[in-house]
Amino acid sequence: MFENLEIWWVTGAQMLYGEEPVRIVESHSKEMVEGINAAGVLPIKVVYKGTVMSSKDIERVMLDANGDKRCIGIITWMHTFSPAKMWIHGLQQLRKPLLHLHTQYNAEIPWDTMDMDFMNLNQSAHGDREFGHICARLNVRRKVVVGYWKDKKTLEKIAVWSRVAAAWADAQDMLVIRFGDQMNNVAVTDGDKVSAEMQLGYHVDYCPVSELMEYYKKVEDAAVDALVAEYHKLYVCEGDVAKEGTEAYKSVWNAAKAELAIRACLDAKGAKAFTTNFDDLGTDNINDPKFVGFDQIPGLASQRLMAEGYGFGAEGDWKSAALYRTLWVMNQGLGGCSFLEDYTLNFDGDNSAILQAHMLEVCPMIAEEKPRLEVHFLGIGIRKAQTARLVFTSKPGAGITATVIDLGNRFRLIVNDVECIKSKPLPKLPVASALWIPMPNFEVGAGAWIMAGGTHHSCFAYNVTPEYWEDYAEMAGIEMVHINKDTTMPEFKKELRYNEVYYSLNK
Repeated sequence: MFENLEIWWVTGAQMLYGEEPVRIVESHSKEMVEGINAAGVLPIKVVYKGTVMSSKDIERVMLDANGDKRCIGIITWMHTFSPAKMWIHGLQQLRKPLLHLHTQYNAEIPWDTMDMDFMNLNQSAHGDREFGHICARLNVRRKVVVGYWKDKKTLEKIAVWSRVAAAWADAQDMLVIRFGDQMNNVAVTDGDKVSAEMQLGYHVDYCPVSELMEYYKKVEDAAVDALVAEYHKLYVCEGDVAKEGTEAYKSVWNAAKAELAIRACLDAKGAKAFTTNFDDLGTDNINDPKFVGFDQIPGLASQRLMAEGYGFGAEGDWKSAALYRTLWVMNQGLGGCSFLEDYTLNFDGDNSAILQAHMLEVCPMIAEEKPRLEVHFLGIGIRKAQTARLVFTSKPGAGITATVIDLGNRFRLIVNDVECIKSKPLPKLPVASALWIPMPNFEVGAGAWIMAGGTHHSCFAYNVTPEYWEDYAEMAGIEMVHINKDTTMPEFKKELRYNEVYYSLNK
């Protein structure tokens, strides 16, 4: 996912001190970039793009970055004093994420040998403040990382930003396909698609299910058989599910055909995310001899496509579909993530929790054990039928969940730290699920989420930290509120009110 991407490193300096110091700056910069890449902490290669010493140099490299699809962001560092007025035009042109690294080539002051030449050369303490001032003056969105360039903590902060920058770049050409419309009269799954594209980058298109059925017709039986065989290798398949000729096996076979059709349609359109609607699955009358449509909600397909990285949102929720794709990209190699829905509550004192589930569509990447492939009757939507799905419970552990809502005058990213806990068996509810306690506790966590306008859909991951979402909100220029162990309702209400004033004044 990251192998063809680059982060550009640009060092700031000037000719005030002569050619020899500039040569040293170049040498130090190359050594630092090589060292950072060799450390193996960053998932994306850093490329040194030179030391800039004039407005034209800076503007050129910024425009080059804008036009190079491999470049997902720029790291700037001022080795010496770099007069900030020469950065104005370049920063005004930059359209890629910016990270300002406040570091220094040498870790310690050489107390016994430092002279004026050394001090003039190593002026990051001076130059980075000058650069920071012009960024503030221009209101440039950026991340500031402070720390020695060899320290793992410093590199980990850059690594977080780099993952988010990759996800941000991915979103700029993301196509979200809506198969059918959204569920009627639901507010949170609706929103302004034009504003979303302007602010967040992705484009949302409608695709009639009748068009999807043209791909369904073209799926070959041999491909379906091969996919069903793959299911049997990947999942626990017992009883009729594994027996050819049974109704359960036929349901699995049809679910596999639906998966192949959806993937083919998405790939043909170049789409990275999609939504479904359980009231629109093709021709309404399944008993019609000319019937062309899914015989069941394509839940198994959605589960598996999420694991592959396709964004997904149920009931036409295009914002969640796009956000899940973004989460999946920045979460590469870190662990599981999934689209989830708040389903029902369990009041149990300090352990009061929320059951996260859906009719079908939960990603198997968060499963604690090998998922079971099962077929059960599903009595919702236009097609009430025996329906294939992966059944599992999520692994316990700390995680984080997020959603984006449209408030009319802005988008708000709501983030909540959660603790997934063991749930009791659900013998009568054969679905994938997670059980979590929202931080700081059920009452405050759930209350703050509701107060902020949070949706019943969210995008969850185990090893993504709040820093990822902070960086995303900064790149996107949207509001973010974070519900965590320190949240109190009085202070959270104040934050929402202050934010309302800020965004009203800065439309």
